Amino acid sequence: MKASYQDPSVPDYVAAHATQPDQVLRELAVETTALTGGHAGMQIAPEQGTLLTMLVQLTGAKLAVEVGTFTGYSSICIARGLVPGGKLIACDVSEEWTGVARRYWEKAGLTDRIELRLAPAQQTLEALPEDEPIDFAFIDADKPGYPGYYHELIDRLAPGGLICADNTLQGGRIADAEAGGNVPAMRAFNDLVSADPQVDSVLLPIADGLTLIRKR
Repeated sequence: MKASYQDPSVPDYVAAHATQPDQVLRELAVETTALTGGHAGMQIAPEQGTLLTMLVQLTGAKLAVEVGTFTGYSSICIARGLVPGGKLIACDVSEEWTGVARRYWEKAGLTDRIELRLAPAQQTLEALPEDEPIDFAFIDADKPGYPGYYHELIDRLAPGGLICADNTLQGGRIADAEAGGNVPAMRAFNDLVSADPQVDSVLLPIADGLTLIRKR
C-alpha cells in the first residue's frame, strides 16, 4: 500500500470506493509485479489512474506529456482521457519496461494516441516546440529531475493547463527536514511549486502524494 503514512484502513477504503481498473489495467498490474518485483511500486496506484483519466477529461486535453512511463499504466489512463485526435508524448529511457508498455497500449487500442520518445526526458522536453501548447502533463520520474522537467513544461503549458506531479509526500517523510534519500529533492520541488506566481497548486494525500498544478 503506497499511502503508508496513513492508517492502512484509510487508503484501502479510498481505493475500494474509486472506479476500478478494467481488465487491461489489472493484467498490466499483475505482469508488472511479476516482472519487476520490488520495483512494482514505481507503478501508480489504481485510484491515481482513475483520477488521471478524469483530470484529462475535465481539462479537455488534446496534447499531453508524460515524464516517466515505466510499464505504461499511467500512459493508458492519460491517453484514454484525451479528446478525439489527441496525443500523448511518453518520455522514458528504458527499452525494457516501455516494451511492456507498448504491448499493453496495443491491447488497450491506444497505439495511435501515444508517441514514445526514448531519450533523457530533459532532452526531449527541451526539444518540444514552444508554439504547441501542452494541455496536461504528468511527472513521475527521477525526483532530482523534477524542477528541470517542471520549468520546461510550465513554459509550454497552455493557460488553464494542468501538471500532475507524483510522489510528493515521500511516504509521509516529506515533513521531516532531517530525512534523506529523495526527500530533500522533493521538498525543494514542493517549495518551488508553491512559490511560483504563475500557478495555483494543491498537494493531495492520495497514494504517495499527488500535486495538481494549474497554470493561471
